[in-house]
Amino acid sequence: METHKQFKGKVAVITGGSRGIGRTIALDFANQGADIAFNYFRQTGAANQTLNNILDLGVECISVKAHLGDQSNITNFIKKVGAKFGKIDYLINNAASGVNKPATELTSKHWDWTMDINAKAPWLCTQESIAYMQPGSCIVNLTSLGSKIVLKNYFAVGVSKASLEAVTRYLAVELAPLGISVNAVAGGYVKTEALNHFPNSEEMLKSGSENPVGKMVSEQDIADAVNFLCSKKANMIRGQTIVIDGGVSLLPPKLTP
Repeated sequence: METHKQFKGKVAVITGGSRGIGRTIALDFANQGADIAFNYFRQTGAANQTLNNILDLGVECISVKAHLGDQSNITNFIKKVGAKFGKIDYLINNAASGVNKPATELTSKHWDWTMDINAKAPWLCTQESIAYMQPGSCIVNLTSLGSKIVLKNYFAVGVSKASLEAVTRYLAVELAPLGISVNAVAGGYVKTEALNHFPNSEEMLKSGSENPVGKMVSEQDIADAVNFLCSKKANMIRGQTIVIDGGVSLLPPKLTP
């Protein structure tokens, strides 16, 4: 007897889907029967591996090289998705970038790069995608705890994620009459390759494991939350940011600015 797959016949678009959390989300949706489209920027080898892993699950998948800081790249990416599948049921704005430095050491170039990819690109991806969406479609934006609390070396990224959460709320209200839900997932300290780029990564890992649950948040924990927000059970959740951090944000901060 075939196991019920809740996303069978659906199409999920995951930005930054070749590695890390994006890859885990893509594989999770594929395991649930969804056809997948994802973009990548530099890591062609990782993108090809993820593409093959998804195809091995018996669903369709395309990967597109696209720099989300360039609007024309976004337009081209979504048009390719539309040409391949004819529709988009789920848009997961996962791709993120940034310069991990204090505010006093950042340049305007650093600021623009971070804001363009982390806040502007999800809005532009949404603009392009809604032409392929029907009532019942869902958009989930990936943010982080740095949108609400001050984290060391996180100025530009934290501000961009706060902006993305505001984008989430505005889009949720604007797109609700179209039957499209918009929400966000804010992960705590998740052990990914991206975390290694922080100068204080070891401190962050230690803090992340000292949450009330007693273990680090996993990539799958984030994927499970995204999965839920795209399910019918989450239909009346709109414009919310769901925090997945094992309760660490409820404790007194251990990382000082």
